[in-house]
Amino acid sequence: MAFNTYELSSVERKTPNLGEGEEPRGGEIATQLGYTQQLEEKFGLVSMIGFSCTIMITWEGILFVYQYGMYDGGPLGSIIGYLFCWIGYTLVALCLAELNSIFPTAGGQYHWTSELAPRSVRRPLSYMTGWLLVLGWQADLASAAYLGGVIIQGVAALNYPEYQVERWQGTLILYAVVLFAFFFNTVLARLLPFAEGTILAIHILGWFAILISIIVMGPHHSNEEVWGMWLNLGGYSQSGVSFFVGLIGPVFAFMGADGATHMSEEVAKPRTTIPWALITSITLNGFLGFGMLIALLYCQGDIMQNLGSKTGFPFIEAFLQSLHSLPWATAYTSILLVLLVFANVAVLAATSRTTYAFARDNGLPFSSYIGHLHERTNLPLWALGLSVVVTMLLGLINIGSSTAFNAVISLVVASFYSSYFNAIALLTWRKLTGTAPAPGPWTIGTTPSLVVNILTLIYVVIVFIFSFFPLVIPVNLTSMNWAVVLYFGVVFIGIMFYLVRGDNFVEPKPIYRKD
Repeated sequence: MAFNTYELSSVERKTPNLGEGEEPRGGEIATQLGYTQQLEEKFGLVSMIGFSCTIMITWEGILFVYQYGMYDGGPLGSIIGYLFCWIGYTLVALCLAELNSIFPTAGGQYHWTSELAPRSVRRPLSYMTGWLLVLGWQADLASAAYLGGVIIQGVAALNYPEYQVERWQGTLILYAVVLFAFFFNTVLARLLPFAEGTILAIHILGWFAILISIIVMGPHHSNEEVWGMWLNLGGYSQSGVSFFVGLIGPVFAFMGADGATHMSEEVAKPRTTIPWALITSITLNGFLGFGMLIALLYCQGDIMQNLGSKTGFPFIEAFLQSLHSLPWATAYTSILLVLLVFANVAVLAATSRTTYAFARDNGLPFSSYIGHLHERTNLPLWALGLSVVVTMLLGLINIGSSTAFNAVISLVVASFYSSYFNAIALLTWRKLTGTAPAPGPWTIGTTPSLVVNILTLIYVVIVFIFSFFPLVIPVNLTSMNWAVVLYFGVVFIGIMFYLVRGDNFVEPKPIYRKD
């Protein structure tokens, strides 16, 4: 079956000179790569930091998925696991910043893979990296919208004891959340940079408000109960395995670290702005997340009561125990909901740009539509619409089984980390063989960056493997982590697509590559 290719510029594609003189703008880079349509440049450093922080919402995410660490590791395991993931994600961010400074395009990982892979495997590796990257962002959007839906149900259960949580209601709220994100990314698209700066302020001020309140008003555990308590409620006999299984919580809290890279063509100076946005956001979010985790562990009240909360979210019960007030617990959860809803706005923006970029190179069915920008708004409306539809379809899984939908969280991790691994492994190989491209204007130096690359690959492999482990054992249909089925099923579909229509895939044209 033949699909139309994205129409390329009649201007001859050439290798742009990105190593000398004034730094090119995102739109200029797109033009040099031969793309006739360009996304509008509207982001600066502050708005990109806000965008990146909003996608990750790390301190909020730690609260949303706090139960994972409690089941497998307890307070001590949660602290060590958070620090491990913070360091690991910092390494990932350094690698992404380095790559983006050399290759600043919306395609991100799959474009970098095309630039760095040997000729013999360039096309299939680039295609599969793009396939996994799009999968990761689509699943991330679905999981973020799902959290918004079920947390609203949790607040309702907290305030109305007679309320019975129904999964279909959570799916309908999921639809409302993602449709709001679509509305903001289309009708209110010009307000996106301003909104990201505003949400960044709420992100920081909300942290102070919640942190101070639970510290002042909440019960205080002893140092031994926080720094010396290890829990293994998941049933794993080995503490080491239990610890790594519990990492899914902090890993998810930092998820979306590459979001800023896919906005490169909408930034005035992407080769320096995006790297600084990545590093600043991972540092800021890391400190905020660690502070909130420690405060919660000291002031959460009864752990088992939290884990058994009728709201479905232990952090809501912890708020109630700490604040001794139903209205205040509701109010503070509502702050988190506002931030989560706007995180969906940012995640949809990044998801649509990733999908648009891959379709622009004819990597998806119906690429002539999905890889097209709307003439009047200069927005990827087809990619935005597709992302919303995919999220709505994935939301139907929740009606049948919330356990099956929870596997989407692990699917997000596996997909993202696969795309990270491919690009970073190829860059490491280039450095070891002396064929690496010249560094961009943002760099940490040749030798340090090689060490960072190798350590990052070790971290990525560890997280990827344990992302498929179930949270509790013994395993049955309810406790099974279905991410392994979803992940390899989608990979198989991607391979089939490549075998059928791989020749139609237009390899991203080179920034560095000469052959």
